Amino acid sequence: MVKNSPPPGADGIAPDAVMVSLYEAQKTIYPRSVSGLFSNWRWGFVFLTQLVFYGLPWLEWGQRQAVLFDLGSRRFYIFNLVLYPQDFIYLAGLLVISALSLFLFTAVAGRLWCGYACPQTVYTEIFLWIEHKVEGDRSARMRLDGSPMSLEKLVKKSLKHLVWGMVAAWTGFSFVGYFTPIRELGMEFLQTHMDSWEVFWVIFYGFATYGNAGFMREQVCKYMCPYARFQSAMFDKDTLIVTYDTQRGEPRGARSRKVDPAPLNLGACVDCSLCVQVCPTGIDIRKGLQYECINCGACADVCDTVMDKMGYARGLIKYSTQNAIQNGWSRAQTLRRVIRPRVLIYAVILAAISLGLLVSLATRTPLKVDVVRDRGVLARIVQGGKIENVYRLQLMNATETVQRYKLSVTGLPGLIVASDELVAVGATESRWVAVRVQMPYDAAPAGSHPIQFEIAAQDAPARIIEKSVFIVPR
Repeated sequence: MVKNSPPPGADGIAPDAVMVSLYEAQKTIYPRSVSGLFSNWRWGFVFLTQLVFYGLPWLEWGQRQAVLFDLGSRRFYIFNLVLYPQDFIYLAGLLVISALSLFLFTAVAGRLWCGYACPQTVYTEIFLWIEHKVEGDRSARMRLDGSPMSLEKLVKKSLKHLVWGMVAAWTGFSFVGYFTPIRELGMEFLQTHMDSWEVFWVIFYGFATYGNAGFMREQVCKYMCPYARFQSAMFDKDTLIVTYDTQRGEPRGARSRKVDPAPLNLGACVDCSLCVQVCPTGIDIRKGLQYECINCGACADVCDTVMDKMGYARGLIKYSTQNAIQNGWSRAQTLRRVIRPRVLIYAVILAAISLGLLVSLATRTPLKVDVVRDRGVLARIVQGGKIENVYRLQLMNATETVQRYKLSVTGLPGLIVASDELVAVGATESRWVAVRVQMPYDAAPAGSHPIQFEIAAQDAPARIIEKSVFIVPR
């Protein structure tokens, strides 16, 4: 105890002690609904992304689902493409393209992905729209949450959560529909015969959607998403961001629309705080660039409506760059600086990799072959005085028709395929085939000799050469 400090009370705490919390109390954010250019863009992406997500599993291609990731049979169907795990390089290319796209869009206009197309943003918009329709706008929701429990409150809250739960459940069901044919999944659900793993993933993904979009919302963007933390490394002073024009807006203050602000020494900002009320993460854009900002443009939309009512020029809050605001550049000057060497380099690399991936997919051979020397059967001398090695070939047909493949082998004098040279493989199937290869006894010295297997399709332009070795015993 510090000398001369007051004696503790009965509970052991000094009477003038102050309890200080190390954590800020979390305040509920009630975003106000807004309309405008950027809001329309945001809803356009909501409709587009959900049309793709919910619609693709129901789209048929021939006699199957157009997009299906069949993990059980290790085949991935994407329209007319049939991919195997050996095609992992295409997934790597897709991830590289996604990363470069993120770098490019961020260098050009900040967190465009976060503000318009991120699943967290999209589903939060959907859940907020449901909340608005059931409980009312911002002020009505605040009054409802602050009021004691009543029949009206119980009905509205129950209805809201019921609709949320239905959307979340359908989202989880659609997600699993990419891995199990969705029509079969629907029949299994109606007959209560769904597999335990299917039930688990429907519930898991649905619960994640329900929790993230219904309750966590901005907490995911502010505290869980790593992109919010490292985005500043991709920004510079020529990156387009949602920006408040301090020089034009300050000093801020309320006034009548009929009053000239100049004699009052006021800027264009009327300090209505609507930009804060519409923000999904609850920040004040007038305080400058903040990592919580997801660049959705809601504050710009609502500020433009206020400027229209006051008879002022739009653009007090707008997409602009730090250099443009500081130097008072025009839109043309701003855009010229946005298209800078860094952006051009990203764009060229992205275009080159995307083109290479598309060309590779278009020209890929619809056949995969693995050659494994059968270690259970040693090189041996067989009838006729020939040396025989046995191999196992895995033939993977990446087409949706039955294919017949002719097998041949080269690399040593007199080398032949002693087993069936023609092998049939079903549509999108993989088959292991035992292949016996023989050559005359004295055609090569003892040791290991490189050979090549050639596998050619009879009814398709598919031809593959795979290397192996032929063992001549001593």
